[in-house]
Amino acid sequence: MRERDIRRLSLILLFAPFALWILLLIVLPHLGMGVLALREKIGPRQFEFGFGNFVEFLEEPIYWNTLLRTGSMSLLVTALALIIGFPIAYYIAKVAGGRTRGALFLACLVPLWVSDLIRAFGWILLLRETGVISTSLQAMGLIDGPVELLYNDVTVVMGLVYTVILFMIVPLVSTLDGMDNAMVEAGYNLGGSGFTVLRRIIIPYAMPGIVSGCIIVFMLSAGSYLTPILLGGKYSSWFTETIYEQFITRYNWEAGAAFGFLLLAFTSGVVWIGLKLSRQTLAGTVARS
Repeated sequence: MRERDIRRLSLILLFAPFALWILLLIVLPHLGMGVLALREKIGPRQFEFGFGNFVEFLEEPIYWNTLLRTGSMSLLVTALALIIGFPIAYYIAKVAGGRTRGALFLACLVPLWVSDLIRAFGWILLLRETGVISTSLQAMGLIDGPVELLYNDVTVVMGLVYTVILFMIVPLVSTLDGMDNAMVEAGYNLGGSGFTVLRRIIIPYAMPGIVSGCIIVFMLSAGSYLTPILLGGKYSSWFTETIYEQFITRYNWEAGAAFGFLLLAFTSGVVWIGLKLSRQTLAGTVARS
């Protein structure tokens, strides 16, 4: 075989597992879900193709209100993760030394060592009526009786930020690590204040990492199920819970598939708007971060 043919065969063999993964776990399941979403039940085991499941979503205010609420809460989680994660990422990339940098990365990785279920139960042990925080406050005499800190939006947001913060920090560190320190020094030498240097030099340079991290965090938050339902309880009103209810509780796979595609379309639309507002491209963001 010629060297060119060997290189081509090597490329095919290297790409084949990834292509199979995309085909078997993403493309084919989505095609199947698409077929289900377009099936309307007209009788026992009788179906016809149509958009009735999507019309049902539009005609029921609780469905699209829940979707909008999920989107707004996910944007809040994304904003908080960025506010908290950016200083951490900057310190890791530009200030911390070798050992400190490794230790900080390790600390960020710790939450991922356990599953979402274990992390959620950890929050429950802290925040429930008989949990660590409530018991400690009573022991210090700050409150008269037990207080329930679970099952509200604040708890859900805290749990989600804790879960996804690493996915904001990593792209930011990757982007900021490539920034020359001379750029920051030049900004100060030209008379710029710390806020000016941050606004005119650091943030524009880190924008691909910011956008990349925001996309990942937003998509993970909007698609989360365990954290909202365990920490928010019946008050969570997360759209993934609605999808689960259609599939498992009502055995309405057609509506569940349609709602899943609506969630995908909604989150993709939010990401597209974010890319337009930030004047970034998805390919450029991924390449830089």
